[in-house]
Amino acid sequence: MTERFQYMKVAPGAYRAMAGLEHYLHESGLEESLLHLVKLRASQINGCAYCLDMHWKDLKATGEADQRLHELNAWQEAPFYSERERAALAWTEAVTRVADTHVPDAVYEEVRGVFREKELADLTLAVAAINAWNRLAISARTTPGTYQVPSRELKKGA
Repeated sequence: MTERFQYMKVAPGAYRAMAGLEHYLHESGLEESLLHLVKLRASQINGCAYCLDMHWKDLKATGEADQRLHELNAWQEAPFYSERERAALAWTEAVTRVADTHVPDAVYEEVRGVFREKELADLTLAVAAINAWNRLAISARTTPGTYQVPSRELKKGA
């Protein structure tokens, strides 16, 4: 597929605003690996090739095991995820599929059992952000495979 346009070039202010939300999320106190796991799962649901490539690479850079990455699509059946990760993944799926699920009370009760209120708000913002990024990348036909994981030094300064 041919890339249609680049948001960074044609709408730099909006892109900076989205990047600002990402900066907030990475400073929120939620685990970096959890954020990337949630982003990868939402990207699987949405079928965003660019974001799948990005968050797979980001997770590998944090030392994530291949087995957990390969099993993510079937996380409910796989024993490789913590209670906190399972709750976050259930929340991610419910919020991503909001038109179908309306985010059920049972999922809310599960997630609030392991996340404090601020953490849950931040997790929800992370899910909303990746859903927005997925829609932006898919509509613009952003080319998958081009993402490079920033060096640790750059990430610390960002």
